Amino acid sequence: MPFAPSGCYGKENRMGLNDTPSAERIHIGFFGCRNAGKSSVVNAITGQELAVVSDTLGTTTDPVMKAMEILPLGPVMIIDTPGFDDVGELGELRMRKTRSILNRTDIALLVVDATVGMKETDRQLIALFKEKSIPYLVLNNKSDLLQEIPKAEEHEMYISAATKNGIHECREKIGKIAPREERQGRIVGDLVQPSDFVVLVVPIDSAAPKGRLILPQQQTIRDLLEADATVLAVKETGLKQTLEQMGKRPALVITDSQVFASVSADVPEEIPLTSFSILMARYKGYLETAVKGVSAVETLEDGDKVLISEGCTHHRQCDDIGSVKIPRWLRSYTKKDLQIELSAGREFPEDLSPYSLVIHCGGCMLNEREVRYRMKCAVDQKIPFTNYGITIAYMQGILKRSIGIFPDLAAMI
Repeated sequence: MPFAPSGCYGKENRMGLNDTPSAERIHIGFFGCRNAGKSSVVNAITGQELAVVSDTLGTTTDPVMKAMEILPLGPVMIIDTPGFDDVGELGELRMRKTRSILNRTDIALLVVDATVGMKETDRQLIALFKEKSIPYLVLNNKSDLLQEIPKAEEHEMYISAATKNGIHECREKIGKIAPREERQGRIVGDLVQPSDFVVLVVPIDSAAPKGRLILPQQQTIRDLLEADATVLAVKETGLKQTLEQMGKRPALVITDSQVFASVSADVPEEIPLTSFSILMARYKGYLETAVKGVSAVETLEDGDKVLISEGCTHHRQCDDIGSVKIPRWLRSYTKKDLQIELSAGREFPEDLSPYSLVIHCGGCMLNEREVRYRMKCAVDQKIPFTNYGITIAYMQGILKRSIGIFPDLAAMI
């Protein structure tokens, strides 16, 4: 089954294929030593010239990412990585970047030069795949140069990027080893009934993207519509009047966490209330950990370091939620002189020992594997891990209400 660029399966499918966020795609990483032919294999499997091919060692210096489509997997993200055996100071930086790619890789393809055989570096990569429970294939490239092709072992194939021998079979095998475990699957659609009214509170301020909604809001609307619910979006300034004029009690109100306090005051107690950030924590699989971790706010002391981490790298406004508002609210709530550190995008420290608390965003721009990796880093190092929505609700005294739609979690408080 060939790969294809987004949208090429027909006009009727373009919205679904073209608009699939990176975080919702299966991430397929290509790994291996320099000059094993990784980039040639990427081009052969995708059927496109995605990666620069050269006989010069180390041509690929940074990870190359490209959104693609493959059936039956659907939307995928192809990642071509630098040689794992790169040398020198720059080489170490590239290898570190390659290792970080593993944290978001759903399927790993190890490309080996069949004329040379597997190196110790390749074995190290396989050990990392197994350590991180990543399904993988070993692709012995340049098999056309062998006098005789050996019998392939488990997790192994012989292919040739030059002659395209074995490429079709490789695509089929990738589809078979794709992770099959089911994620939560729904953001909120499973919590409502057909014809339910759901009110979304969407602030439109200087930090809001011009001409569009942010990703969690878009995804929530889509999920609710698929559940046949009726969605009504309002600004926080019009919420109270809207609720009074509706004539029907909404099944749920979902708000941006930044306006939790005012929204909670306007929404009657009998109406369930939560936030986009809390729903995203559930969707990404770390809500329970976030609820358990937030109580660490109470034990913070002067000089403690708090890491605030975001998965995106948006332009920060003067009253940015991660770099300004949450630090301000934290210091005001705890009355402590806290040291706040920020990380954004793909950067996330592996050593969390200097921190007393990690507060993460909802993770809408990260795939589930990477968000779970970050959570696991904190849990393994016994560092409390929570998120924006949970932290804000906790400090404003409405956490129990904000997770009331999840009775088991609410009972933990």
